[in-house]
Amino acid sequence: MTSTSSAPRLTRRMVLKATAAAGGGLILSLSFPQLKAARAAESGADFAPNAFVRINPDGMVTFTIPQVEMGQGIYTALSMILAEELDAPFEHVKAVAAPPNDKLYGNPLLGFQVTGGSTSVRAFWKPMRIAGATARAMLVQAAATKWSVDPASCRTENGEVLHDVSAQKAPYGDIVQAAAALTPPQDPPLKPSSDFKVIGKSLKRLDTPDKVNGKAIYGIDARPAGVKIATLASCPVFGGKVAHVNDEQAKTMPGVRQVIVLDDLVAVVGDHMWAAKKGLNALDITWDEGPNASVSTADILNGLMSASEKAGAVAKSTGDAAKAQGGETKLEASYHVPFLAHAPMEPMNCTVHVRPDACEIWVGNQVITRAQGIAAKVTGLPLENVTVHNHLIGGGFGRRLEVDYIAKAVRIAQKVDGPVKVIWTREEDIQQALYRPFYFDRFQASLSGGKLAAWSHKIAGSSVLARWAPPAFKNGLDADAVDGAIDFPYETPNLHVEYVHAEPPAVPTCFWRSVGPGHNIFVIESFVDELAHAAGQDPVAFRRAHLEKEPRLLACLNLAAEKAGWGGALPARVGRGVACQSVFGSYVAAIVEAEVDDEGEIAIRLVTAAVDCGTAVNPDSVEAQIQGGLVFGLTAALYNEITIAKGRVQQSNFNNYRMMRINETPAIDVHLLRNGESPGGIGEPGTSIAGPALANALFAATGVRLRSLPVDRKQLAPRKAA
Repeated sequence: MTSTSSAPRLTRRMVLKATAAAGGGLILSLSFPQLKAARAAESGADFAPNAFVRINPDGMVTFTIPQVEMGQGIYTALSMILAEELDAPFEHVKAVAAPPNDKLYGNPLLGFQVTGGSTSVRAFWKPMRIAGATARAMLVQAAATKWSVDPASCRTENGEVLHDVSAQKAPYGDIVQAAAALTPPQDPPLKPSSDFKVIGKSLKRLDTPDKVNGKAIYGIDARPAGVKIATLASCPVFGGKVAHVNDEQAKTMPGVRQVIVLDDLVAVVGDHMWAAKKGLNALDITWDEGPNASVSTADILNGLMSASEKAGAVAKSTGDAAKAQGGETKLEASYHVPFLAHAPMEPMNCTVHVRPDACEIWVGNQVITRAQGIAAKVTGLPLENVTVHNHLIGGGFGRRLEVDYIAKAVRIAQKVDGPVKVIWTREEDIQQALYRPFYFDRFQASLSGGKLAAWSHKIAGSSVLARWAPPAFKNGLDADAVDGAIDFPYETPNLHVEYVHAEPPAVPTCFWRSVGPGHNIFVIESFVDELAHAAGQDPVAFRRAHLEKEPRLLACLNLAAEKAGWGGALPARVGRGVACQSVFGSYVAAIVEAEVDDEGEIAIRLVTAAVDCGTAVNPDSVEAQIQGGLVFGLTAALYNEITIAKGRVQQSNFNNYRMMRINETPAIDVHLLRNGESPGGIGEPGTSIAGPALANALFAATGVRLRSLPVDRKQLAPRKAA
C-alpha cells in the first residue's frame, strides 16, 4: 500500500469518554476529530479512529490494538508508547487484537482499519500517547480527590500515584472506579522526551514467549470443533474456468470427504491436509484456459516499453523538463523490474463456518474490515452476522492486504456442512496469486559543472490503487506507483516525473513489501550512480553535493560511509555500492560490499545501514526490521522473478523461487541516528534500499551496469578469450 509522507493533523483536543467497566475497571475510549481520509474506503465516509484502554482493579492494562502483528513488532512498540505516557509497568500491559471496525479502529494516516505502508507506529504515535496521558491525568485526579490534595503535587510512577509530601501512594487498580467517574481532561500534558523511561529502550517483544513455546495462534492454527481441511486448484491460466472434472478416483482416496466444483476452482475436502492433497492430485480436470493462454513475459515487457513512449500523468514538475535533454553531459537509460510473489512462510489459509444465519471466519489478514465485508457480500448476510477472528500473521508483505483468498474460502465453505479450513499449497499460492507489478522506466538527465542540471523520469506499469482503492486513483495518477520518485531527494532546478497507466494482460497485481519505493529506489539510485560516474565523481561525494538541503539524509550517508570504510582498498572484483532514500517518513543510507567470482556468482560480504527514523520506540525492533527488510530485498534482487509463458506462471516453489539461505546472508550492521523527531516507518525501508546498493556494488566490482532485476549473472562473468 502507498506510504504516507504527511498525516492529518492530530491535536490533543479530542473527545474522550470514561466509563466503568464490568468488574470495576476503567475503560477509556479516545475519539479523534472527524477527518476526511485521502485514502478512505470506497464509501468515502468520515471516520473517527479510536483507541481503547482498559485498566483492571488488579492494575493490569489491556490495550485493544487496532493494528495486526505480522512480525514487525507493533504489539510491543504501541504498548510501549501507551505504557510510557500512562506510567504503567510495561509488563502490566497486555495487547489484544481489535475486531473489525473502521470507525473505531481506523488507521489515522490511511482512513480505515488497515496495517501496511509502514504506518503503524507513525499513525498511532500521538494517539497512544494521548490515550496514556489522559488516563494518567484521570488517575492522578482521582487520587488527589481521595487525599484532598492538589493534583499538581502528585506524581505517577510504575503504576502508582504518589504524594511525596504526605507519603501516600495508590496503585492504579485501587482508584480506577473513582477515575471512571471523572470527566476526562481536554488537553492532558504529554511527557517531554527527556522523561522517557520506556520509549527508546530495547525491550523484549510481547509476542516472543508464545512463539517460542508454541502457544501463539496464527490463522493456520485455528481449529474450531469439527473442522475439516480443504485444498484447491484454480485454472493455471489467469481468467480460465473449469470445463470438466472427473472425480471418480479422488472419492476413493482414504480421508477424502467431498469434491467441490465451482466455476473457476476445484476443491477437495478431507479429514486432514494429506487426504485433501492426495484427493486433489487424483482429480482429472479439464480447463477452459480462456483468452490469456498465449501471454508471455516478453509480451508484457514489449507492451510496457510501448506504453512508456506515450505521454503520462504528470506527478511532479519543477523548472524546465526539456533541459534534461541538454547540458554539458546528457544521459538516457531504461530500466525494468519483474513481477514478484510474496511467498510468506505461513501458507495462505482461511477457516470458515457458514451457517444459514451467520458466518464465522478465522484468518490472519491486514485489512479485516474488508475480510468481513467480502464474506458478507459472498454469503448475502448482514455485516453484523459475520464474525472475523483475526490472528497473528506468519508473513504478510502485502499479500494479506487482499481478500481474494477469503472469498474463495467462503465460497467453498458454503458447500460444506460445518467449519472448513482451506489451505493453499505453496505451488497454488505462487502460481495463483497477486504479484508486485512489472514496471518499465525511462530516464533522461543532464549534468552541468558536475551537478545535476535536470532530471526526467517516466514510469509505466499497472495501478494497484485503481483496483484496491479507486478514489485514490485520480486523473490517471497512481500515488503509490510514483512514491519514492516524487520524493527525489537530490537538489536539481529541473525535475519531471510522469506515470503511464498500463495494465499487463492477465496478471493480477497487488502491493508488495516496500510498495512504490521498492521499484523506484532501485531505478533512481542506480541511475544516480550512472550520473556520478559520468561526472567522474565518487558516488558518495556526488550524492553529498546534492543533499545540502536534506540534512537528515546527508547525516545518514556520512555515517554509513564512515562505518563501511568507504574509499578503503578492496581486492579485485570486490566493490562497494551506495544507495540513499527518504521514504516512509524515515531516512536511510546503505552500503553493500560484494564480491563476484569468474562465473558471475555473488557473495555479499557486508551491508552497512545508517537509519534516521526519528524516535526509535524499540531500537532492537528497528534494527531487526532493517535487517529483515534488507534480507528480503537482497533475496529479490539476487534471485526472484515471476515469469509468464503460455499464460502460466513458471515458478512453483522455493526450488525456483528461492530464498537467500543462512550461509549466504551477510553481516548487517545497523546504526541508528537518535533524535526527538516523531517516528518514521521502518518495516519496509530495508527492502527498498537493498537492490540499488547491491547493483551499484556489482558495478563497482565488475564495471557492468545492471538495469533490470533479478541479477543476471551471465552479464557479470568476465568474457573469456576465444
